[in-house]
Parts: sequence; C-alpha cells; structure tokens
Amino acid sequence: MESTEGRAYEVLAESLAARGVGVDRVEQRLRSQRVETPSWGYGNSGTRFKVFPQPGVPRDPFEKVADAAEVHRLTGICPSVAIHIPWDRVEDYGELKGYAEDLGLRVGAVNPNLFQEENYKLGSVCNPDPAVRRKATEHLLECVEIAREVGSEVLSLWFADGTNYPGQDSFVERRHRMQECLSEAYEAMPESMRMLLEYKPFEPAFYHTDLSDWGAALTMCQRLGERAEVLVDLGHHLQGTNIEHIVSLLLDEGRLGGFHFNNRKYADDDLLVGSVNPFELFLIYVELIEAEESTRIDYMIDQAHNVEAKIEAMILSVTNLQESYAKALLVDRQALDEARRSGDVLGAHRTLLDAYATDVRPLCAKVRQDIGGAVDPIATFEQSGYAERVAEERAEGVGAGWR
Repeated sequence: MESTEGRAYEVLAESLAARGVGVDRVEQRLRSQRVETPSWGYGNSGTRFKVFPQPGVPRDPFEKVADAAEVHRLTGICPSVAIHIPWDRVEDYGELKGYAEDLGLRVGAVNPNLFQEENYKLGSVCNPDPAVRRKATEHLLECVEIAREVGSEVLSLWFADGTNYPGQDSFVERRHRMQECLSEAYEAMPESMRMLLEYKPFEPAFYHTDLSDWGAALTMCQRLGERAEVLVDLGHHLQGTNIEHIVSLLLDEGRLGGFHFNNRKYADDDLLVGSVNPFELFLIYVELIEAEESTRIDYMIDQAHNVEAKIEAMILSVTNLQESYAKALLVDRQALDEARRSGDVLGAHRTLLDAYATDVRPLCAKVRQDIGGAVDPIATFEQSGYAERVAEERAEGVGAGWR
C-alpha cells in the first residue's frame, strides 16, 4: 500500500487492537468473502419507458464474462458470474465454462426466464393452461441441464406469476400448480444442486403474487425438499419491512439459501447495494456473521445499472459489501450479549453503532491488496483504459440487454 493508505491502516489497526478486536481474524474473514456478479448487470438495461444503451457493453455472454472477470481482478472477491437463460444461451456451454475458467472465474447460479414469453401473460408455472405450464417446466429442466454442463450447483428462480384482479384465478390451485412444476425440476436436479426460491410482494402483477413473501417461499421450499431454500432480494419488500428480522428467522429454520443484493428507496428500484440504506445492510450482516461458519449462503448482486456506468457500478457495489461486512465483523459480540442479558437497551444499540461508525476503508483496501485486488478499484479501473478499449472493440454490433 502507498504510505498514506498504509499509515491509515496502521492507525485503524492500533485503534481496533485497543478495543480488543482481533484484526487478523477480521482480515481472514474478509479474505474469504465471496460475492457473485450477474451477467445481466453488464448489459444494457432501463425502465418500463426507455432502455439507455451505453458504449462498450457486452454483445454476447462471453463479453459479459470478460467484464465480470475485470470486476473480480480489481476487488478480489467475485470469482463467479451468474447467467440468465435465454439471455445467455450459447451453442456450447462447455466452451463458456472453459472461457470463464481461463479468466479465473466459474459460472455460478443459473437463472431461468419465466416472464418474457407471450404465453406467460397469465403466469408460467401457475398458469391455468396445462400447455403453458408444460412449457415452463421444460424450461426449468433445460436450465437444470445447463447447470450440469457449466458446473453450477444453484438453480435460482424468480416468478412474475400472479393476478391483477380479484376472482381472476384460484390462489390455492395456483399454488398446487407451482408445486407440481417445481417438484419435477427439483427431482431432476443432481444431489449437489440447490434450488433457491425468490419472493416479491408485487409487480408485474398487482392484485397478488404467487410467491409474495418469505413465508410463501419458505412453505413452498418445505414442500419441495431440503435442497430448496429461500433467496432474499433486498429490493423485494414493502416499505418498512424489517429484513434483518426475516434473515434471522430463515437462518433459524435452516432455509436461508442466498441473497440478491441491491437497494431501493420506494420499490424494486435495483439501485446500488448500500447506496440508500447502508445501515440496514450492516444490520443484515450482523445477523449473518455467526451463521456463515455452519451454513452455506450464496451472495449475489442483482441490479440494473440504467444510467450509471456498468463496471464502475458493480465495483462500487462490491466495495460497499466489503465495507458493510467488515463493520459487522467488528461488533463486540461479548459486550452485545452482556448488554442484552442485563436489559441495557441503549448499551446494546451503542455496541452496534460503535462498529458501524468505524471507518473500515483502510482495512478493506489492505485486504484487497493482500488477495491481489486493487487498493482503490474504481480509480485503478478508470486508469486502466479497459472501458475505452472495449468501447472500441465492441463498437460494431448490438449490445446485449434484457429487452
């Protein structure tokens, strides 16, 4: 590290040691942190009104993987990239897997698309038409096979299924249809694969959503089997929802499978994680820290970078996650437990605030450098010329996107 950054780290380390914090232990946990980035986060995206294309966006899945590799190179903790089918459909998935491995990555979660086909206007796996449900199920089975080919162990599912008007369909029958379709896909998965079910309270359906909250997702997982777990998307909650409470309950049930990290102000805004409510992100990590040692939890980013630069946005999201994780690792658990047991309400709260108020940027920079990343990833990226180079190389053709 440069002398200025090095001195900042030394001051922080001395301060943490004085507080009884084992700096080596914190650094070890930070070095093992892993966050998966999504292929679709590197392509063109937008709102219901307009998609704003950007120069240099990937034109195919291979170029998406290349951009993901750049994020991993600079941050050091993003060794996998999630894919979305059919957005990332290729003729040879072995070739895609090999290309990722050549760049130091692996293919992560496989995400089926069950919301953009004309047939899915009234739902996919919950559709009243058996032929449409069969089509949706075949796509799920296709994605299980793709996961086998790329070496993925995660089938990540989000459904737009729901209704717009009272009386449109039977809630219970739709639930049974979903279970029937998902059970077939679940049985087709190899023993090493997990199915993650994501929930969302509304949109695109506005009367009811078939997997509307964590309870609906949890009970469906319990019906399917032990390898079905709940995925929490931070943007998929109503205003005022206590997400860290949900996290604790799912951990206690042994059914928290993963996260889609992003942030929101009003609804599913898909803003950069940590950009609007960083304290909430910190509190979520506080719940996760101890459970990580005995529970597998997949951490993935799911964002739409509509007006901001794609790679810089992904890097900033990752560094926000590093810093929130570091702060959660600094919580004095013994002091917190003692305050709780003695009924010291504000003492317990101050214990969290002490950790949250710590400037952990020098610590995270040191850890990134130790694992081969960059002290300042965004500055390093801007100076690398990567954006200018790919803008020139990708000038011909059409940028990939989700529309």
